[in-house]
Amino acid sequence: MIPKETLGKIDGNRKRYVEELLEFLRIPSVSTYSRHAVDVRRAAEWVFNHLKRLEFHTKLTETERHPVVYGEHCPYPDGPTLLIYGHYDVQPPEPLEEWTTPPFTPSIREGYVYARGASDDKGQFFTYLKAIEAVLAVSGKLPINVKVLVEGEEEIGSPNLGAFLKSHQDQLKANAVAVSDSSQFAQGTPAITYGLRGLSYLQLDLQGPRIDLHSGSFGGLVANPLQALCTMISALKKPDGSIAIPNFYADVLPLEQWEREEMASLSFDENQLKEYLGVEELVGEGDYSPMERKTARPTLDVNGIWGGFSGEGAKTVIPARAGAKVSMRLVPDQKPNVINALFKDYIRSLTPSGVRVQITELHGAEPVLVTRDQVSVKAAARAIETGFGKAPVFIREGGSIPIVNLFKEVLGLDSILLMGWGSPDDGAHSPNERFSLEDFHRGIRSAAALFYELAV
Repeated sequence: MIPKETLGKIDGNRKRYVEELLEFLRIPSVSTYSRHAVDVRRAAEWVFNHLKRLEFHTKLTETERHPVVYGEHCPYPDGPTLLIYGHYDVQPPEPLEEWTTPPFTPSIREGYVYARGASDDKGQFFTYLKAIEAVLAVSGKLPINVKVLVEGEEEIGSPNLGAFLKSHQDQLKANAVAVSDSSQFAQGTPAITYGLRGLSYLQLDLQGPRIDLHSGSFGGLVANPLQALCTMISALKKPDGSIAIPNFYADVLPLEQWEREEMASLSFDENQLKEYLGVEELVGEGDYSPMERKTARPTLDVNGIWGGFSGEGAKTVIPARAGAKVSMRLVPDQKPNVINALFKDYIRSLTPSGVRVQITELHGAEPVLVTRDQVSVKAAARAIETGFGKAPVFIREGGSIPIVNLFKEVLGLDSILLMGWGSPDDGAHSPNERFSLEDFHRGIRSAAALFYELAV
């Protein structure tokens, strides 16, 4: 059990912890933009220097794009080891005009800090550094071995992290890994995530005529790739909301009855969700509840579409090209490579004569299920109860965290502790992203308690 003195140290430094978090959030570490490469490196060095001040053995390793920061404090040759994962890169802040205050000028309003990266993932990851600091300040040592791995490419699919893990397997050996890059079930209801959906993300590019054509001169003679694309996309879903790709559901692992019962027992206000989303109704498969559809059923969504003329006024044109991006969230036991192949076959069967289609695979991740009866999961539940004052619920999460698959496949880690300190309405990836300062504080307390619970 965590010493009361350590919790007191955390409580007594709340103001300073927030000031340091604001410093971290001011760095515009947008990994997808080459113009921010210097800022991304600055964020990596900021984390590196912070770990050095904690007297961790620390190293910054270059990759083909952005650096990986690693640090360790491992005084116990035969003791339990926790690997902590986080990422210091952030999503692009656009559209800028929708931010109440600038995305990289952190603003505190009504108990929340507003900034890009506040919740995803700088604020959540930073709780572990402050927890380590507090434990070391009181006890002079951590009760377990701790390793910290922080990357700068999570928001672009972690393209170089797999190679880093493979080349550092011995260094990264651990009994469990902690990932706080998600959220609670609801504000004030802490959670441990035991399931994540996977991802298949593809791009369609359709080519029609060699050049854009005058629709008056060539309409009725030449296939319009934008119209063809719309017809093809509309055929991806059936009227009942299910996905029309043949054999798409063949490998779906059915939800267990206990899972459906637990999901049904969670406090879920459909009207409140509709109000928050600004929609009049929720859609999807009728045989499943909104909670099941949101977290544990596969999906298909068009994420972007382009082609032709969309400027002011009129331009009578048959576009030469059209395109779309399509993502599919997967559930156990679906595999991205299998789903990609089914998608490609179906799209090609839908492609009309007169246009050519190119299909590009962009990102992928396998779905994850974590066994709930592990000792480390129970330790995490006790730690969260210490930090938040109530026991966590167990949930599935609709999103994907590709790094979790790498931990399982490359490092052989099955004990994956997915503990989100944020809230579902934090607005990750959206304008006015925010993080509750109270949850930031609770996260620090929980992280510190985790070290002691894992030492039992």
